Amino acid sequence: MLVFHQSYYVFPYRLLRGYIYSLQFSTANVLFKMGSLFRSEEMCLSQLYLQSEAAFTCVSELGELGLVQFRDLNPDVNAFQRKFVNEVRRCDEMERKLRFLEKEVKKDDLHIDDNGENPTAPLPREMIDLENKFEKLENELRSVNSNQEALKKNFLELTELKHILRKTQQFFEQAALYQQDHQQVEVPQYDDEAPLITSEFSQGSFNKFGFVPGVLLREKVAAFERVIWRACRGNVFLRYTEIEAELEDPHTGDKVYKCVFIVFFQGDQLKNRIKKICEGFRATLYPCPETPQERREIAIGVMTRIEDLQTVLNQTADHRRIVLSQVALNIRVWMIKARKLKAIYHTLNLFNVNIAEKCLIAECWCPVVEIDRIQFALRKGTELSGSSVPSIMQRMSTKEAPPTYNRTDKFTSGFQAIIDAFGVANYREVNPAPFTIITFPFLFAVMFGDIGHGILMFLFALFLVRKERAFMQHKLDNEIFEMMFDGRYLILLMGIFSMYTGFLYNECFSRSINIFGSAWNVNAMNYSEQTLATNEYLTLDPNVTGVFRGYPLSYPTSTGLPYFYGIDPIWQSAENKISVQNSYKMKNAVLMGFGQMVFGLVLAMYNHRNFDDKIALYCEWLPQVLFLFALIGYLCVAILYKWSAWTVRQAGTAPSLLIGLIDMYMFTDPESNGRSALYAGQYTVQKILVVVTVICIPWMLFSKPYILYKRSQQKKGYTLVVDAEDNDDTQMTSLMEAGQSDEDDVAILHHEESGHAHDVKESEKFDMSEVLIYQVIHTIEYCLSCISHTASYLRLWALSLAHSELSEVLWSMVMSIGLGTSGPAGAIMTFLLFWFFSGLTVGILLVMEGLSAFLHAIRLHWVEFQSKFYKGEGYLFTPFSFSLIVEGKVDE
Repeated sequence: MLVFHQSYYVFPYRLLRGYIYSLQFSTANVLFKMGSLFRSEEMCLSQLYLQSEAAFTCVSELGELGLVQFRDLNPDVNAFQRKFVNEVRRCDEMERKLRFLEKEVKKDDLHIDDNGENPTAPLPREMIDLENKFEKLENELRSVNSNQEALKKNFLELTELKHILRKTQQFFEQAALYQQDHQQVEVPQYDDEAPLITSEFSQGSFNKFGFVPGVLLREKVAAFERVIWRACRGNVFLRYTEIEAELEDPHTGDKVYKCVFIVFFQGDQLKNRIKKICEGFRATLYPCPETPQERREIAIGVMTRIEDLQTVLNQTADHRRIVLSQVALNIRVWMIKARKLKAIYHTLNLFNVNIAEKCLIAECWCPVVEIDRIQFALRKGTELSGSSVPSIMQRMSTKEAPPTYNRTDKFTSGFQAIIDAFGVANYREVNPAPFTIITFPFLFAVMFGDIGHGILMFLFALFLVRKERAFMQHKLDNEIFEMMFDGRYLILLMGIFSMYTGFLYNECFSRSINIFGSAWNVNAMNYSEQTLATNEYLTLDPNVTGVFRGYPLSYPTSTGLPYFYGIDPIWQSAENKISVQNSYKMKNAVLMGFGQMVFGLVLAMYNHRNFDDKIALYCEWLPQVLFLFALIGYLCVAILYKWSAWTVRQAGTAPSLLIGLIDMYMFTDPESNGRSALYAGQYTVQKILVVVTVICIPWMLFSKPYILYKRSQQKKGYTLVVDAEDNDDTQMTSLMEAGQSDEDDVAILHHEESGHAHDVKESEKFDMSEVLIYQVIHTIEYCLSCISHTASYLRLWALSLAHSELSEVLWSMVMSIGLGTSGPAGAIMTFLLFWFFSGLTVGILLVMEGLSAFLHAIRLHWVEFQSKFYKGEGYLFTPFSFSLIVEGKVDE
């Protein structure tokens, strides 16, 4: 273990002090601005009585408000047997028509107008108008599509016939010319320049042979030729050529490429066989006259019909585009209206219907602080409906656990998502999100400390923040990019903190920056000029007089002044840099881990006080704190004391902290073994701390089960009092006098008054073995976790070392090669290597190393920090909100 001069070791002390100051200042600001995030909102269960004519508008106003979570009061009723199932089906049909219209708009590459308009939900009487409008547009578009498809099919057939007439005319003309010039014809070649028929065919008349012309997809020609040859046993002659122009499939609209072919044969049997093969390959056959004059006349007629069809197709496309342009302007508003209508009727299906009172009854969770706004929305909905009977809202008492509602915005939502991914907080439990805003990027930066890498990460996040409106308007298709965009503010803080810790480490792409001037005097090391000239790395020893600047070298007892802030840049050239940095990074990791775990226990105390759980406070929390401080806290105090009290000149006799910790639990006096003590009275203090840790274990293990057991025995004695037919006030007075008027007893008494005697807790038997096993597991888990969690924080040191060394290796193996080459070749090499270095930096150091540090920071928060106070067994508050439904974040 390295021990350094007191003034020399000021720089790790300043690093730690910088960490503490930044955490204190930032956390204070966050808590001041976001105090509502400390605990979830106080919730209450309310009952709503809505008149039938006002229920729709009231639910619509509550949906716009987005602060109410309705409960299903008909859990046993089938979805198809509910009151508003027909209206939901009509809304589904409207959504289907709108999806069809949207598909057609996107098919024509038209821009869907999004001006940010958020229309209110239409009234039920307006639903018929919307249905008629959507029906009319759908029928019109389907009619246009069917007509356009028929026209395109006819146009395709005429186009193919045109190419067949043209290509077959070329076939016969080439065959006639070849027959005149040559008496004998060699074996035919299957290309455009090959002869039409063999000598066997050319010696006779064409009238002896029949032919079948058609059009086939280009990719099927090779298989078609083989099948024709084998099926007809070589008794046919196939000729084909490609159609250069691309054709459009009338059914799919895709571009296809086809070939014109003609098959010569002799006999009706081969003709039938060829037609079946063409049918199997989905080839289109066309009639083709045998004489050139007839072919020319048909070709002229085909060209005329093609021109007429093209004109009609253009007019049809213009009409279709006009209709779709009007749809594109309004489809977003229509979609919002349809979704809101469906959401309202779906919510109304959750209500109970009181036929006698002609009203709907609903139950909902809502924040207590928002009750006035909810009542105002109900009054507004009643006025819009024209009803004279007001809607009624009253609070209900319940033992059901309310949902957890933490208010977030675009800045805090990313941090809250990290917490909720582990588990939703219990109702009114301390929320770690506001503290995670600071601690998460800070712990990430400790493992990822580099100014250059932090700047790149910061610029990327800043780009996402500046372009957030553009990205939010367009739905992101890439899931990975969407996750990074949702965490843009998290990445922004991670980059800022990485720049800060990189400044402390004095690393920028693994290079040091001499900002304040080096405080190290190399001349005091008495190295020769040859050693300084031939060695790139030198060992720096702080146990040399005069190595620090600021004092004359003639004073051997002078302490000198260290580097102003952070690490001196000269350590980048030191051979023992890794051992020096490992020493203080390891100890700082332990100190930061202990601080965060203690902070978790402080939050646990706030939980116990909030829930008035005195048993957990005095029987669990207090021994846990004493155990942690006696075990790990003592080690942290010893680290700080050794930094401040022991100088570099005492390095040879300085006690080892690890050996001292072992001696502590072995009850061994360090002075008896010839080792020096860290401080006076060390042996006595350590014995006391070991005794405290030993006492805390049975304290945590047996105190809570014993108290619960005694309480269960007392409750059994008071069962007769509860069951007696005494006055309610007498019952409560007897319980209060006995000291048993806690929340459980009041809840039980409430059930007795409601006619539900022996409902829940009085009928449950206390199982001592179950409670004891549960307590044993948690006691063992906590005692072991105090050591394992502290060791787990060493990942801060390990990943920081790995990131630093990997960055240095990348620089030395890539960039230093180009920078070390002189002349024009060095400039060119540096330019080329720079892009290679940039790619590796982004791919390995930013993406892979950044993701690794990100995952380790998540683990430190989920396991080491939140396990001290956070249960995460609640469920989220999912309000009925139109904004969430329209954006597609929740289902209706």
